[in-house]
Amino acid sequence: MSAAEKAPEPSFETAMRELEEIVSALEKGNVDLDKSIALYERGEILKKHCDGLLKSAEARIEKIVQGADGAAKGVAPLDVE
Repeated sequence: MSAAEKAPEPSFETAMRELEEIVSALEKGNVDLDKSIALYERGEILKKHCDGLLKSAEARIEKIVQGADGAAKGVAPLDVE
């Protein structure tokens, strides 16, 4: 499969559901070693994907800027570090 034919990235929710299924299967211990390794590798890919989506979402969040009196005076971009 070429890069152009690559399947679209799953949504955060879809990736988390698949990751939860992988964790459950590995915790039960009912899969053979080769399958466990493949599941673990897929889990790592999904974890990185979810981390990237979360970082992207955090970068879009705005924080409320408070004035000296504690009242909200506007919004500012979130500092992502």
